[in-house]
Amino acid sequence: MNAMTACHPTLPFGSKVRVVNLDNHRSVVVRITDRGDLIKGRVIDLSYGAAKQLAILQPGIAPVKLEVLSLGDSHPNK
Repeated sequence: MNAMTACHPTLPFGSKVRVVNLDNHRSVVVRITDRGDLIKGRVIDLSYGAAKQLAILQPGIAPVKLEVLSLGDSHPNK
């Protein structure tokens, strides 16, 4: 819950992604640890800890920019 992790529908497990909140320019690096269908129009689902760092707990959603730093190997336990 407090780890810097995220769910993404297509990026391989273990990928590292910088997420930038375009409203306040805060950023965090997360590791993709889960897969799932996201609500239409959303590009990533962040853990509580990552959302807290980006100051998007209250609104629940925010416009973000993703920057893939490294691709993982698709194995969820790496």
